[in-house]
Amino acid sequence: MTNSIAFIHPDWPAPSNVQALQTTRNGGVSSGAFASLNMGAHVGDDPFAVAKNRQLLSPYLPSEPVWVNQVHGTDVIDAATSSCLQNADASFTTKPNVVCVTMTADCLPLLLCDTKGTVVAAVHAGWRGLCDGVIEAAVAKMQVPASEILVWLGPAIGPEAFEVGADVKAQFLAKDKQAERAFKPHGDKWLGNLYLIATQRLNTLGVTQIYGASVNEEFCTYNDKARFFSFRRDNVSGRMASMIWLE
Repeated sequence: MTNSIAFIHPDWPAPSNVQALQTTRNGGVSSGAFASLNMGAHVGDDPFAVAKNRQLLSPYLPSEPVWVNQVHGTDVIDAATSSCLQNADASFTTKPNVVCVTMTADCLPLLLCDTKGTVVAAVHAGWRGLCDGVIEAAVAKMQVPASEILVWLGPAIGPEAFEVGADVKAQFLAKDKQAERAFKPHGDKWLGNLYLIATQRLNTLGVTQIYGASVNEEFCTYNDKARFFSFRRDNVSGRMASMIWLE
């Protein structure tokens, strides 16, 4: 099927019954700052345009994604038994044809599955959620050995663009001293590496099969305006969707 939607297909050795798609900003009907495939209904875009953009996904999905109201927390819902727009920053499912989704525009999206293809999860890791343990919470909900979990890290603000104050660095170090390696001085601020922090947290849990942007630096949302929305770059911005499900 041909369509103007410009998907990124995660490059990872997931089981054949695990399907995943990452949208870019291209291929939709939104205009202005939200051009063109904005998935976010909460950012000020025309609601009819957002609805149409989401409808454009339907030929590629087995069901409507279970959209969540992301609040930069650590709550994880079971997408198969939850209604849309619950407050949560991650979802998981063991049921076929249930689509877990996270929306981002600089925050780090993580897609997870197990090697047997029995469970999948989608995680929204903004710096607050990442710091407070949203990845750990999602892995715990999957209830499979960490050694059997695969992770794909999607487009997010890169380590040369994510400038933060000393307070943010201090919050990460208070949780995990190894985060020191993820920050480098930048004037009176720091540049933070969300990918490295996520990888550190996953490794601590025993998750080592990590793919996507951790080994591929082409996914910086801030620097690639042609492909990605970036809230920090543009202040008014659409959102991309990272989706995963079991066939």
